[in-house]
Amino acid sequence: MENKNTAFWPIFLLGLVLLITGFVIGKRSQEISAEAISWAERLIGLEFLPSERDSMVSLLEEQMADYQAMRKTDLDNSVSPTITFNPLPHGFYPDQEQYDFNWGIKNAELPAKDNDIAFMTVADLSTLIRNQKITSESLTKLYLERLKTYSDTLECLISLLEEEALNKAKMMDEEIKQGKYRGPLHGIPYGIKDLFAVKGTKTTWGAMPYKDQKIDVTATVVEKLDEAGAVLVAKFTLGALAMGDVWYGGKTRNPWNLEQGSSGSSAGSASAVGAGLIPFALGTETYGSIVSPSTRNGVTGLRPTFGRVSRYGAMALSWSMDKIGPISRSVVDNGIVLSVLNGADAKDKSTIPAAFNYDADNKLSDLKVGYFKDLFDTEKAGGSNDMVVLEVMRESGIHLSPLELKTDMPVSSMIIMLMAEGAAAFDQMTRSGKDDLLVSQNKNAWPNLFRASRFIPAVEYIQASRLRALLVEEMHALFKDYDVIISPSFAGNQLLITNLTGHPALCLPNGFNEAGSPSSITFLANLYEEEKLIMLGRMYQEATEWDERRPPLFDQ
Repeated sequence: MENKNTAFWPIFLLGLVLLITGFVIGKRSQEISAEAISWAERLIGLEFLPSERDSMVSLLEEQMADYQAMRKTDLDNSVSPTITFNPLPHGFYPDQEQYDFNWGIKNAELPAKDNDIAFMTVADLSTLIRNQKITSESLTKLYLERLKTYSDTLECLISLLEEEALNKAKMMDEEIKQGKYRGPLHGIPYGIKDLFAVKGTKTTWGAMPYKDQKIDVTATVVEKLDEAGAVLVAKFTLGALAMGDVWYGGKTRNPWNLEQGSSGSSAGSASAVGAGLIPFALGTETYGSIVSPSTRNGVTGLRPTFGRVSRYGAMALSWSMDKIGPISRSVVDNGIVLSVLNGADAKDKSTIPAAFNYDADNKLSDLKVGYFKDLFDTEKAGGSNDMVVLEVMRESGIHLSPLELKTDMPVSSMIIMLMAEGAAAFDQMTRSGKDDLLVSQNKNAWPNLFRASRFIPAVEYIQASRLRALLVEEMHALFKDYDVIISPSFAGNQLLITNLTGHPALCLPNGFNEAGSPSSITFLANLYEEEKLIMLGRMYQEATEWDERRPPLFDQ
C-alpha cells in the first residue's frame, strides 16, 4: 500500500520554490532600475541614454525614500501649498477705495400666494422684511416647507438646518422691531453647497468616503453672511468632490426636466434656486461648476475674480483655480451677496483686497462692450438664443465691438494644473483605496483621473504655471480696453481660459433649447470689475423675461 505522504513532499517543495521566486520577482519589480526608467520615459515623452539611466538610479531611490517620508505626515485638505496663484498682471492693482452701495431697489408688494413669494428675488424680499410686511420667521418656514416637499424629488438636499434657521430668523425679527437693520440680506434664508464647513453639521463633499465627516470650523463666507443677517437653512448636494451632479445619495435633478441631471458641481445649489426652494445659495467654480448648473437650471450665477472671496473652510480641489460665488434668480441679487462675501481674509492667503463698488445711478452708456464674434460665428447649439442677446443690446443702445478670442498658448494642456492639485488634495484617499467608494468609477471620473495625475512630472506642472503667467498677461491686454465682453457660455475654450486667468463671469438665462431646457449667455469683465457685469446684466434682465420663468412642476 502506497504512503500518502510520499506524494505530498514534491508538491510542497514545488510550492515553496514558487513562493520564494514570486517574492523575489515581486521585490525586484518594485526596485528602481535602468530598465524601469526606460519604461517610465514613455510616460513623460523623453528618452535618455543608457549611461544617463544608470546615473539616475541612486537619485531616484533617494527621491522615493523622500516620498515615503513625506507620506508619513497626514496632510488635511485644508492645508494649502506655499505656492499661491496670483491673477494680477504686471503693473495691475485693483481699486481699494470702497463706497456705499446704491442698489436702486424699489419697494415690493407682498403676494397673496406662497409660490409667488418663493420665487421673488432677494432684492424684493429684502424690502418686504425691512418694511415688516413679512417676518423672517414666516419666510424661513415657507422655504423649509418647500424644501421638505420637493428636495427628495430633486435629490438636492444633504442637511436641513431647521432648528438653527428658525432661531436665527426669530433673532432677525427682534432686531427689526428694535430698529436694527443689517442690510439687504437681513432675515433672508439661503443655502450652501455642502463643501463649506459649518460647526455642528456634516460636511460631506458629496462623496461616500466623507459622508459622515464633521469639520470643527465655520467657513468665512458663512460667517460673513451670518453677520449680514442671512439665515442658513440648508446644505445642498454637489457632485462628489466637486465634479458633476452624481453624489453618494443619487443624482441631483434639473427642475425643468426631472429626467435630466442638474449639471455640476454646484448641483444642489442651482437646482434648489431654480425650483424656488431658496432665494439664493453659494456655489463654487474651478472649471464651470457655477456656470454649468446655472445654465441647466435657468438661474443666474456669478463667478467672482479669483482672490476676491475667501475660501477658508471650503473643500479644496485646486488651490490655484477654486472660486466661490452666489447663485440666485437675478443679477442684482448676486451683486448684493458678493458685496457681503468680498474682502481679504487672513485665513486665506490667496485673497486680494479689492473694492467692489456698485451704484445703480451709473450710466450704461459709459460702458464699452465687446463680444467674441468668432465664438458666436462658430457656435451651434443655443446659437440663436445667443444672437438674440446681441440684438437686445443693440436695441438698448449698447454699441458692440467685435473681438476674437485667440491665443497661441496651449490652453487645454494647462488643465494638468487642476489635475495635479486635485490629486494632491485627495492623495490620502487614493493611497488608502477609499477612492473605490466613490459612486462614479468611469474613465473620466475622479478615481481614475487622480491616479493618472500621479504621473504628471513636477517640471511639467511648473511649465504649465509659467505658460499660465503668459496667458494672464495676454488676456489682460485683451480685456483692459473693455468693460464687459459677451460670450457664448460654452463655445471655444473661453470657459477654461477665464478660469485659468481668474476673470469674473456672470451667467444669465437667455431662453430655452430645443429640448426645453434653459440656455445661457455669459458676460465677462476685467479682473475685480464685477460691478460692470452687474450693470449690464441688470439691464439685460430688465429688458427680457428669462430670469422670471419658473419650472411648472414647482410653481405650486
